[in-house]
Amino acid sequence: RSSAGETMAWSESVDTILANKDGLAAFRTFLKSEFSEENVEFWLACEDFKKTKSSAKIASKAQKIYSDFIQADAPKEINIDFQTKNHISQNISEPTLSCFDDAQRLVYSLMAKDSFPRFLRSEVYKELIKKQQNGNQKRWLPFL
Repeated sequence: RSSAGETMAWSESVDTILANKDGLAAFRTFLKSEFSEENVEFWLACEDFKKTKSSAKIASKAQKIYSDFIQADAPKEINIDFQTKNHISQNISEPTLSCFDDAQRLVYSLMAKDSFPRFLRSEVYKELIKKQQNGNQKRWLPFL
């Protein structure tokens, strides 16, 4: 349960919201309503992938990310340019921990410049702030 101050702080940057459990959940809900949650799911999958230690797991995780998000007609296909997609396709047979970096940067940029500002203007975000401000008033003013 985030405080009103924390919820307000989410507006500082897309990094702030992605690093906060509640912020991430709210942002995901918003992206779902816009049918673009694959972007945050891809970004999270890449963050998890980069922490992979075992080389056997690197190959299987990379293949999963590729089949979920990159390949043509993937169930959660992300919107990236042909060149980036092609580069990943050519290198997926011998993946490295950085093989999705370019695609992740593109998706991050899309979220930061497009989805995130819309989220901050959305009713979802405004309602969260209003609820938390009301909750704080009740806590500090028990006689109300």
